[in-house]
Parts: sequence; structure tokens; C-alpha cells
Amino acid sequence: MDKKDSSKIGHNKKSLLKKPVEHIDIKSFDARKIIEGMAKMSFTSRDTARAADIFNEMLKDKDCSIFLTLAGSTSAGGCMNLYTDLVKHNMVDAIVATGASIIDMDFFEALGFKHYQGSQFQDDNELRNNYIDRIYDTYIDEEELQACDQKICDIANTLEPRSYTSREFIKELGKYLKSKGKKKDSLIEAAYDNDVPIFCPAFTDSSAGFGLVMHQEQNPNKHLTIDSIREFRELTEIKLKSKQSGLLMIGGGVPKNFIQDTVVCAELLGKKVDMHKYAIQITVADTRDGACSSSTLKEASSWGKVDTTKEQMVFAEATSVLPLIASDAYHRKNWKNREKRSFSKVFKS
Repeated sequence: MDKKDSSKIGHNKKSLLKKPVEHIDIKSFDARKIIEGMAKMSFTSRDTARAADIFNEMLKDKDCSIFLTLAGSTSAGGCMNLYTDLVKHNMVDAIVATGASIIDMDFFEALGFKHYQGSQFQDDNELRNNYIDRIYDTYIDEEELQACDQKICDIANTLEPRSYTSREFIKELGKYLKSKGKKKDSLIEAAYDNDVPIFCPAFTDSSAGFGLVMHQEQNPNKHLTIDSIREFRELTEIKLKSKQSGLLMIGGGVPKNFIQDTVVCAELLGKKVDMHKYAIQITVADTRDGACSSSTLKEASSWGKVDTTKEQMVFAEATSVLPLIASDAYHRKNWKNREKRSFSKVFKS
């Protein structure tokens, strides 16, 4: 869409993009009493309370490394600062996420852009005519998203043309945001500051993919590539360096499977490794279709991935229960006694 077309629809667009999503602050309220009350209830409330208990057990276990996995759109929906706080307060040691969570949402806002509250009932043809993308009841300015694509290309053009893992490339984004980011305390920048590696095994399924396609188009004979096999080995190496491990999984998909598969990968390499000792998954997926995204944690145990002693499925939309679990953990302060893992320092680059 050229500038002439965009100017014709500017007024309507402005009226649609007028109420930015405000990200919840888990430090501003104390959910401990709510969680304690929910533990005495039934259904999803009791499941949520048990998940909170397991997360606190992970934080208290001195041998446990904690992996956060992100799928879906909770970052766009208001949990962006929550994830940053988990990193800043030493409640997660490594992150496995979709490219959209890290680039289209977190990096996007770090560049100074916003997500906006909208309506799931809005005419999508009208949104398309205004160059607005919709995630249920949340809007994104497509022109700003394309600026995000272009920024990925620009940064890639400054880097040495070689193979990178998504972890390495995201680390370069953190370095960029330290000096040129418009919004401080993005997840990428917090992870960079705290040596928490971020892995995106399906990295190209995001603005990163569009940006890197443009980068390769501009540099056909000398460009960077993303090596997802090497990052699988890197993540497996982190699992091997962890005496015990715990999973806090938001949604399912590739991030969930990727981190669980580190146990199988290590065994295939002839290494002795324990299954993930603790596991929480928050999802709305139905298990009956046999999809990997929605496989229960007990089912994952049959594959030798997750121990069934300390696992909890929470069948809920994550933005409704995760702030309670995270606030409860923050205010119980078990994170204050944790040893910092600094897993990014395991790798040379």
C-alpha cells in the first residue's frame, strides 16, 4: 500500500487504533491470598493453585533450571511485562518461544510501536482496508509491522554473513535495543542483560522470516542463515548442564515440543539425563485429537520427556490465570535465594 492510499484511510485507522493494550504488572498486586483461596476450590481454580505450588517448588529447588516456553499471543494480549519480570527476578533461566512472541510482539513494541484493544466483531474487510491486522480482539498496525520486518533486515545487513542460531541472532537484537530501543525493559533486552538465552525453533515463521528474506534478497551471495539444528544441540546442552529441570509452558506447539525433546536428544547422544522433573502447561487445546500441541504432560511421560510426579495441566486462557501464578511466585520471594544460571555464557557467541 502506497502513501497515497494510506492517507485516504488515515482518519478511520486512527479511530480504530486509539486504545493501546496496557501490560499487567505482577508486582503491583499480591495474588497469594487468591491462590490460597483457589486451592480450596475445584475445577480450574484448584488446578491453577496447584500449578502455582509447583512453580514455587521449582524456584525453591536449588538444582532446578527453569525453562519458559511461549506460544500464542499472550505477549500482545498484555503479558509482555510479566515475562520481563520473570527474567529480571531470576524466575526463568532459558526461554523457548515462537518467533511471533519474540519478534512480532516483543521486538515490535521495543521499537516503540503498540498493540491496541479492538473487537473480535469488527468487520475484517474494513480492518484490511485500513491496513490493520487482528488477533482476536487486539489490533496491530500492518505498516508498523512492516517497519519491524525492515528493521530485522537492516540489523541482519550489519552482521557477519554466516550461520546463526536464533539464540545468537536474538542476542544481537538485544545488543541493538540496549543502545537504540525506544521502550526499555523488553523481554529481549532483559534476557540480554541477564544472560538468559532465547530460542525460537520456528524463527522464520514471524517478522524475522520476512526481514531475513529481504536480507538474503539484497545479499544473494553473502548473507546470514539460521541453523535450527545447532540451536537444538545448544538447548540440549543446557538441559545436560541442569541437574534438574522444570517447565513453565504457555500454550503448546513447537516451543513445548522442542524443550521436551531435549531429553530424547540427550539420550540419543548417549548422555545420561533425567526427565523434566516439574512441568506446568497452560492451554485451551483439546487433547482428544491427538495433536502434539495439546498432548497432556502425562502423555509426554510415555515418551520419556516429563516426570509425572510434579506436573499440572491448566485448561484455561493463559492471560486469565498466568498473572495470578506469576504474582504469587513474585510475592513469595523464593526467587531471591536462587543461584543465577547465566546460560547465555555457556556459548562463545
